[in-house]
Amino acid sequence: MGDDVLTKVRGVLKELFGVDPQSISLETKAFDVPGWDSVGHLSLCGALEEAFGIQFDARDLAAINSVSTIISIIDTKKRLPARA
Repeated sequence: MGDDVLTKVRGVLKELFGVDPQSISLETKAFDVPGWDSVGHLSLCGALEEAFGIQFDARDLAAINSVSTIISIIDTKKRLPARA
């Protein structure tokens, strides 16, 4: 699932921040992406929730600081059964 998730995350970053998707890797950190500041962070998290059909909690929002963290959290949430 990781490669598909990375491709989708790259698409979200491209759409929000205008970055070249090929410049985004697992090692990409928030400070590497122009526009991924505190306001951009909220926009990014909202766009990721919509793109993946998930919901981040406060702990997730605080932890997201890199592409690898995004993918790890998304993979975990996609494996968990949906809460009623």
